[in-house]
Order: sequence, then structure tokens, then C-alpha cells
Amino acid sequence: MKKKMTMWAPVAGWFAVAAVAVGFAFAMPRHAEGIGKVPPLAAKRLDQQQVQLPQQLPASRTLALVVFSKEQRAEVQSWIDGLRLQQGGIAWLKMPILSDPGDAARRTEIEQRYMARHASTADRTRLVPVFTDRDAFIRAVGLSGAEHASVLVLDRAGNVLARVEGAFDEDKAQALRETVLAQGD
Repeated sequence: MKKKMTMWAPVAGWFAVAAVAVGFAFAMPRHAEGIGKVPPLAAKRLDQQQVQLPQQLPASRTLALVVFSKEQRAEVQSWIDGLRLQQGGIAWLKMPILSDPGDAARRTEIEQRYMARHASTADRTRLVPVFTDRDAFIRAVGLSGAEHASVLVLDRAGNVLARVEGAFDEDKAQALRETVLAQGD
């Protein structure tokens, strides 16, 4: 004998699916709010200009190449070359994230070492050493850790709109390009 299905079973099924979808909509972050957030930071570019990040980013959407150690230089360079950032078209900057030594003289000493390596004006305007609590920064922007360089798409509110970690990858690069070149929300 076949069981007869009531007419309410499909309706209840669709209602359950809709309820789950609404639940996910509230649980997932909205694109405009980003997938992490850069906290307000006072920094000084290597050309000695003070900047308030993220409010004074060079564009409404900017690529931030985040590096945690000198061993990550090759990863960052792979993104500069792969995205052809030196040719223009995309606003970008390099952000070494450094543990704050807690003393102005030590910060100046570190900046001087960076200046010795980066003599060109273009390099100095794009290089923004950030002295902060590295672990707090990593958590705030949603990175997995400091083992790899990262590329973030930031807006001037500090929202991380896209992020990747490690060396250049064409598929990841395309997603970054689309995000950085998209119109603001």
C-alpha cells in the first residue's frame, strides 16, 4: 500500500529551505562590510609623509601588499610583476607589518634600514612600514598567519574586500583585479 503524501509536505519543505537561506544571509558577512577590517593606524611612508590608514589610502579601493618578514620579498615581488603594478592602473602600496619596538629611536632606526634599500621616490611613496601588534593585525584582517605575504583589497573605511596569501596565482589575481576595479558599493 502506498502512503499518500499530504499537500502540506512540499510547502513545509520549501519553507524549511527558505528559513535556512535567510539564516545564512544573516550569518554571512555582507560584501560591503568586507571580510576583515584594518584598524585605524597612524603611519609614516618612507618619503616621510604621515598617513592615517585606511582613510588616506591612495584610492577608494587599494591593493595592500602585506609582508611580515624579509623572506617574503619574493612573494610580494611575484604579485608586483604578475599584476604589472609598476605599469600603473591599480592603486597599491607595500605594508611591512612590524612589531612596535615601543620607542621612537628604534622605529627610526628600522625606517632608516628600509630607506637604504629603497632609494627611489616611487618606492618610498608606496612603502608604508606599520608598527603595531602583528597578531592583532592578523586577526583583524582575517589572515591565517604571518607565514606568507598577503595581498588585500582595502577600501577607505578599512574593509578588506578581498585577500589572498602566498605567491602570485593568475586565478587569484583575476579575482583581486575584479574587486579592486569594481565600483564602490
